Amino acid sequence: MPTTKQARARAPLRLPTGVDQVTLRLGGRRVELTNLGKVFWPEAGYTKRDLLQYYAAVSAALLPHLHDRAMVMKRYPNGIHGKCFFMKRTPPSRPDWLETCAIMHKSESLIAFPMVQNLASLLWTVNLGCIDLNQWYARCDDTDRPDYLHFDLDPGPGAPFARVRETALLVRDALEPMGMRPLVKTSGSSGMHLYVPIVRGPVQKEVWRFAKRLAKQLEKRYPKVITAEYRIASRPHGRVLVDYNQNAWGRTLASVYSVRPREAATVSTPVTWTEVERGCEIADFRLDNVPARVRRLGDLWKPLLASRGRFRLEEVL
Repeated sequence: MPTTKQARARAPLRLPTGVDQVTLRLGGRRVELTNLGKVFWPEAGYTKRDLLQYYAAVSAALLPHLHDRAMVMKRYPNGIHGKCFFMKRTPPSRPDWLETCAIMHKSESLIAFPMVQNLASLLWTVNLGCIDLNQWYARCDDTDRPDYLHFDLDPGPGAPFARVRETALLVRDALEPMGMRPLVKTSGSSGMHLYVPIVRGPVQKEVWRFAKRLAKQLEKRYPKVITAEYRIASRPHGRVLVDYNQNAWGRTLASVYSVRPREAATVSTPVTWTEVERGCEIADFRLDNVPARVRRLGDLWKPLLASRGRFRLEEVL
């Protein structure tokens, strides 16, 4: 029988309504949440409070995917139709409990990125207006050696989402004979993301080279469906880009469970391969229904976190 304290710890965080600002204490950390009533999605009527409440609801599944990784902040302080901007350096006003990850850039500038290590730092980051979350591909203890390979499937003009699903299955079928176990999620925007858990070892440039080689092979094999042409003006109409360049050092993609700045507040959501085959759609997964899905199914992307079952990319480099 759980104690009252244990039951309280398991109870989901509920943000108060009717107030525009609240100070929370989470695990001994003080977090100020502001402008809660600001409308972030005018068409759907969702506010900043709704966004923060969503992330609190999915935090148990989300946080392990962000832990020990630098966070690139993409801020929408005035909602999805306002001006957005990227921010790498942690602002000086950060709370003293917030952990950071220092990464040296080519400009020889050492940048301290924030890290989302717990619910307090998650809500602090989202409170800055970060609608979606963009974490580094490698953990902070070795920022040049990623622990996953991925493919961003981006439909070009004239390519319906059905073609994105078809491309996802073609990429899966190319990876599995090599011994890889790809996971798939909707991007929450217009495409899909495939991730493969790998053993840390190859540097980011080597991971990028493998992704490029496979994308070029798939382009030759399925020229009416897939393109690997990165230059927008040169891409053939109606094809899906298998974007290998997203594996380059310093790039980021919207994380799993990220809400996207789209009118329907769609979410980048893990799906099963059966759901892909049956015809899942971007609009199936939204801020208002993903928390219930996570409670029902758990984290479909747990294999991305497991130490077992990771592929040794050196075998195919």
